[in-house]
Amino acid sequence: MRRLFYLLITFWFIPLAAQQSQTAHHMESLGFVNIAEADSTIAIDLMYTRADNFTGRVLYEDLYEAYLHPDALKGLLRAQQELKKRHPRYSLIVYDAARPMSVQQKMWNVVKGSSKYIYVSNPARGGGLHNYGLAVDISILDEAGVPLPMGTKVDHLGPEAHITNEAALVQSGKMTKQEQENRQLLRTVMRTAGFRTLPSEWWHFNWCSRQEAKQKYRVIP
Repeated sequence: MRRLFYLLITFWFIPLAAQQSQTAHHMESLGFVNIAEADSTIAIDLMYTRADNFTGRVLYEDLYEAYLHPDALKGLLRAQQELKKRHPRYSLIVYDAARPMSVQQKMWNVVKGSSKYIYVSNPARGGGLHNYGLAVDISILDEAGVPLPMGTKVDHLGPEAHITNEAALVQSGKMTKQEQENRQLLRTVMRTAGFRTLPSEWWHFNWCSRQEAKQKYRVIP
């Protein structure tokens, strides 16, 4: 009977383990943590698993889980708690987190030589905080599980996504006051948890400076 129980457990876990991709195994071998396993109330929808992103192509061919360095993950969990204090039925949704440098190179290849290059970190210069597992692209879901309107879609590369232009965008009618307030709510909970904003992307938050990342952390190859 005991042997039968062991066999049942073994066969139950084999298909579960088989579902984990090679990239996911690589992330875990480097010490990164699956966000959904740390807090299942945080929604995950990796935008680079689909072609409807700024590159027009699928960039994560075998990664469906969002990973972070444990240091940044602690901050993200605090941000979710802070959001729940303010709006108990709201939740954070993660669109991208830890990103291999090989994927960063694919992004750079799309924008180099164009006016959009300012929105993508150059791998030749060390990449960005995503490449250390220390940044998240993130937004907020309402009580129905619908993303709050933020004035642009996530991954919109243009001045409408800049957080420094919001007052002018509202004044010109390109963004509503409610959309501005939604962005401010996102920034408040993320800053309270220790994250830093990026002026050109309302959805992007860094855990530390690029200099600190280069000194203390390792790039994801």
